Amino acid sequence: MMELDHLVIATEDLGEGAREIEDLLGLELAPGGVHERMGTHNRLLNLGTVYLEIIAINPAAAAPGRPRWYALDGFKAPTRLTHWAARCDMLSDAPPEAGEPQEFTRGDLRWRMAVPADGVLPFSGVHPALLQWEGVNHPCKTLPESGCRLKSLELRHPDAKGVEAALASLQGDWPEVTVVQGPVALVATLSTPQGDVQLPA
Repeated sequence: MMELDHLVIATEDLGEGAREIEDLLGLELAPGGVHERMGTHNRLLNLGTVYLEIIAINPAAAAPGRPRWYALDGFKAPTRLTHWAARCDMLSDAPPEAGEPQEFTRGDLRWRMAVPADGVLPFSGVHPALLQWEGVNHPCKTLPESGCRLKSLELRHPDAKGVEAALASLQGDWPEVTVVQGPVALVATLSTPQGDVQLPA
């Protein structure tokens, strides 16, 4: 059974993007770290059993020699929600179109994640990135409490029926997620201490 793991906000500059999200939510994001294998870095926010990640290309890192995950190489746009990730116990069961499983580490965290060869997930990124955490560590166990929770995640795509079929094949349990016909977009609403907030889509 797969479960929603985290939301992914892409930004061109991590410092500037993080400040935008902090201003929107009225909260401070927690430090994340660097992903040497992908040449990226991030900041995080605890949402209870899931978390929010804001990620960007790390200008201080060496180029990875392959397309980066989450289609970041071609991201030239305002800071916005672009992807979501689902966790599973057996990444070997992931469909081939989700990508090639690879090993990653960041500090005490270890995980395997399916990454497409071109960095682009199916359905223009509306399909979840699939990962498997190794060991007992997970970001939500160490991130400070934020008072924020995910209320809903709406997946918009012209081929809504195709997205629904793909999600059904994953046999996931994500009651917050709905699929809607329309232009490609991910629309997430968070409950915060200041009230409900919709992330930039």
